Amino acid sequence: MTLALLPWAANRRLLWLATASGLAIVANPVNAQSAGDSPAPPQASGEPDLQTPDVAPTVADAPAVDAEDQIGFAADNLNYDTDTEIVVAEGHVAMNREAIAMRADKVTWNRKTGQVFAEGNVAITNPEGDTAYGDKIELTDTLRDGVVDNLLVVLDNGSRLAAIRGTRFENGNIELENAAYTPCPVEDNAGCPKNPTWRIRAVRVIYDHAKNKIRYKGARVEIFGLPLIPLPGLSHPSNSEAGSGILVPEVRFDRTNGFEIAVPYYLRVAPDRDATITPHVYTNAAPMIEGEFRALTDIGSFRLNGYATYSSVVPLTGTGSGVVQSKEFRGYLESAGKFQFDPRWSFSYSGRITTDRTFMRRYDISRDDRLRSTFELERIGGQSYLSIAGWATQTLRAGDVQGQQPIALPIIDYRQRLADPLLGGQVELQLNTLAIGRTAGQDTQRAFAGARWDLRGLTGLGQEVTLTALVRGDVYHSDENLLTAVPGYRGKSGWQARGIAAVAADMRWPFIGEFMGGTQTLTPRVQVVATPPIRNLDIPNEDSRAFDLEDGNLFAINRFNGHDRFEDGARITYGVEWNFTRPGFSVNSVVGQSYRLSEKSSLFPDGTGLTDRTSDIVGRTTIAYQDFLRLTHRFRLDKDNLAVRRNEFDATIGSRSTYAVLGYSRLNRDITMLAEDLQDREEARVGGRVAVANNWSIFGSAIVDLTSQHDDPGSQADGFEPIRHRLGVAYDDECLSIALTWRRDYIDTGDARRGNSFSFRIAFRNLGF
Repeated sequence: MTLALLPWAANRRLLWLATASGLAIVANPVNAQSAGDSPAPPQASGEPDLQTPDVAPTVADAPAVDAEDQIGFAADNLNYDTDTEIVVAEGHVAMNREAIAMRADKVTWNRKTGQVFAEGNVAITNPEGDTAYGDKIELTDTLRDGVVDNLLVVLDNGSRLAAIRGTRFENGNIELENAAYTPCPVEDNAGCPKNPTWRIRAVRVIYDHAKNKIRYKGARVEIFGLPLIPLPGLSHPSNSEAGSGILVPEVRFDRTNGFEIAVPYYLRVAPDRDATITPHVYTNAAPMIEGEFRALTDIGSFRLNGYATYSSVVPLTGTGSGVVQSKEFRGYLESAGKFQFDPRWSFSYSGRITTDRTFMRRYDISRDDRLRSTFELERIGGQSYLSIAGWATQTLRAGDVQGQQPIALPIIDYRQRLADPLLGGQVELQLNTLAIGRTAGQDTQRAFAGARWDLRGLTGLGQEVTLTALVRGDVYHSDENLLTAVPGYRGKSGWQARGIAAVAADMRWPFIGEFMGGTQTLTPRVQVVATPPIRNLDIPNEDSRAFDLEDGNLFAINRFNGHDRFEDGARITYGVEWNFTRPGFSVNSVVGQSYRLSEKSSLFPDGTGLTDRTSDIVGRTTIAYQDFLRLTHRFRLDKDNLAVRRNEFDATIGSRSTYAVLGYSRLNRDITMLAEDLQDREEARVGGRVAVANNWSIFGSAIVDLTSQHDDPGSQADGFEPIRHRLGVAYDDECLSIALTWRRDYIDTGDARRGNSFSFRIAFRNLGF
């Protein structure tokens, strides 16, 4: 039987309609904690059932209705007793109103008393997809308050809330007795019931309609069925927005600071503003305060984070018992943001500064040895680009002088492509200026203007030919040049100027064919570059210092990595690239060498691979097999005896759950001139994760310095010096992450001491922690 009921007054809604929306509010994920309430005695006995009952959420027989005050109704049987004025609907009872659907086995309505009962497999679904289940719903004559037995609410995101009994009062408040909440799955992959990884149990859950807040009494977190974490006074807003409160603490231990506990407090300032304040308390050190502020604006966002404490400072060179320690303010401040003013103009910045060189290492904030602060204003047009930027560096290295660190302000770069091709080629104009200052070192200013023309075409034989021509004029000014330690970087003081011109022809000739069930491509490549003599040594070298010949710069027109040095003379570069691909497997390999046609002395230091007329041989090979293996090998071989001057391996092997990351690098360049960034190095790196059971894994990593004094006379290493390693165990699933990590450092730097440290981390997903 189906029918559409006549319009009802708004206050005559059935409780299952009002309750569905109210209970969905209660079941929103928890977002924070706040103190206040004390546990209350149990009000209902039994265990709340989080399993979904074997009940169809809705019955499709109820007709649709157009008016907001109408109810669509359907049932197998409908009886009305005129004497008692009781209406009884039985068998697949279905009702819908305002996009809320309800089903039940039986509905009884006493028109005299106004009591309404829905019994047997009751299910209510709201427009958002949340479903509430219950054994029985009982309404009072106001149709605003009532009781639900054995309640279960399943949200559209999979989270669920169960209670032995739920009561809705006339003022809109809702109270749940003996309740449980979890966002975790309650079925395994085979569809069999299982206990959730974690859940919140509470003696009572109260929804305060007037304050729009939910409070818990006697709440605790159960992990793997064990009641481990009490949550006294747990509360949160009744909507999906985050609320202010205490977050999950973090626990650590290390040799220097002892035991550490950090208790974050989250503060919801506004819908687009929030802050987190975290006190850090140590057993062997003074307390530290951490703060973070985040904001979202109409045109972008920014973040501000800082640490502050008042503690002892050990000099960088001090490790003995007689070292004098001083107490002073110590801290670290960082901020980053980006703003988009319109489709073309944007501004971004990143700032980092600390009070001393070991603060960040001591408190395990970062292992960086340099802090760089930058800003950039950009305009990106259809054929043009403008950048106005600047940066400054704070060194944290023990042997570096802060006054020697450069401050670049401003850096202006403008590029314009011409809309009409010149002789069929693309023309790009460039203007660039840079000013570098140091508080106790050389100052340099640079400006240049240049133009570049590129023409790419294919011959009838399938050869790809690229012709390039460029011209550039530079103007430099520098002073305090003698403060630069390496003579080759100083240049001449005062005003200097130079002109640069270069032409190049690059030819590739790919050959494609079948091979071993796949496709291979063999591409010989030849490049010729000619540049007249350039006054390089008269110009300061600020951005072209660290250099090593490799496959990435072998065919570059200027093989220096900056603007201050430009390779002159004539040379020919030749090489071959081989690619092989088949389903799930690929190999890419390249090898090449260059020969300088002129006999002019090279600008490149000894050992970089380009000192003589014939360069060293460089190459790279990359092998990939599905998502299981990726191996990259780079090398440089001495042109005379094929000795390995550069040898690098990087490999990732395994699946997402079990994998290994391996790395090895060796620079054996035999550089006779000791200069910064050019010393020999040897290092090994290893890391990985092994899945040992469902959702459990063991992870670790290690870095070993293999450099000896024979490689670097300035090094104190013995050829096998561990730098850092870590080992841990972790659990990770859809709604819980747990990690216990042990780490050991082997280097003392001031008060950042070597030794062991331990950390414990737990994260409840969908709980706001």
